[in-house]
Amino acid sequence: MNFSFSYNLAEAERIGAAIGKALKPGDVVALEGDLGAGKTTLARAMLKARGLAGEAPSPTFAIVQPYAPPEVDLAIAHVDLYRIEDEDELIELGLDDYLYDGALLIEWPDRLGTGGWPDMLLLKISGEGDARVLTADVPAAWGARWPLR
Repeated sequence: MNFSFSYNLAEAERIGAAIGKALKPGDVVALEGDLGAGKTTLARAMLKARGLAGEAPSPTFAIVQPYAPPEVDLAIAHVDLYRIEDEDELIELGLDDYLYDGALLIEWPDRLGTGGWPDMLLLKISGEGDARVLTADVPAAWGARWPLR
């Protein structure tokens, strides 16, 4: 299923929270968009919806920023692949390990190359300012859980 809708920055928190509340162990959410598109804003809203009280730092330099209970109610790894230059580097990150009991939020999923997960939720953000468009490629695994209709 594909969904596409316009939103503004004030609505980004609501959208991210709705998706965050629907997350379950094994989920991968890929956030695609240009620099400044709002990928981290949506990821932060998802983390906040799972109980993160403080500000989530951008994982640009750490690459993987893990969150675990009791900080959040579902283990989540926020991943920024912007600095990954070769998909062979991904093996060292051990991203599959996070999916046993948690979820992944991945910014810059194009760096996955031929890798990825068949049931990955792909969120593409375009536009700027208060004229954003979110296009969601919703896999069957999300089916009835998809919160934005």
